Amino acid sequence: MIQVMLCDDHALIRRGIRDTLSDAPDIEIVGEASDYPELRSLLHAQGCDVLVLDIQLPGRSGLDVLQTLKETNPAIKPLVVSMYPEEQYAIRAFKAGAFGYVNKGGEPIQLVDAVRTVAQGRRYVTPVIAQLLVEGLSTEPSAQLLHERLSDRELQTLIMIASGKKLSDIAQRLALSPKTVSVYRARVLEKLGLSNNAELTVYAIRNGVV
Repeated sequence: MIQVMLCDDHALIRRGIRDTLSDAPDIEIVGEASDYPELRSLLHAQGCDVLVLDIQLPGRSGLDVLQTLKETNPAIKPLVVSMYPEEQYAIRAFKAGAFGYVNKGGEPIQLVDAVRTVAQGRRYVTPVIAQLLVEGLSTEPSAQLLHERLSDRELQTLIMIASGKKLSDIAQRLALSPKTVSVYRARVLEKLGLSNNAELTVYAIRNGVV
């Protein structure tokens, strides 16, 4: 029996994932958390084989959690399930320690297959991710897109601003102060060579970030 733990701050999403996985006879849901503090407490009391993890958590991001798990719970195999397309976060997630990356808009059977694959210690790679990996091997560092050089927090800030969210909303979502978010915004504008949110949004759309 594959023991699975869920970490997603949206209760409805967790319920959907739980219902999907619970239908599989070889998968058991052993715990649910809405953020990293809850997850840490659960892991202290109850281990698991696979952690189904959202990349967009309040406070500490899923990417930060992945890096921490590599040190504190190396036996757990994280599977990222995100609303963001593979092009935006998949490679970052794998580098941070994920064993797989699945889009929330995919078919339910894909999630079940992904859990079974990573439970065996293998990486779950979709055709889109495979193509990204191949392109990454054949691309010169100088040809790297500017936003690919952003930090994880800076990329989150870019996506949220380009999606129309205000700085106050972003601060609340990431459990950061508005001043800190403003600093991230300034770094993004500087690194991308842009002047304002309008230019940032145009850049994000043209480069497939949103």
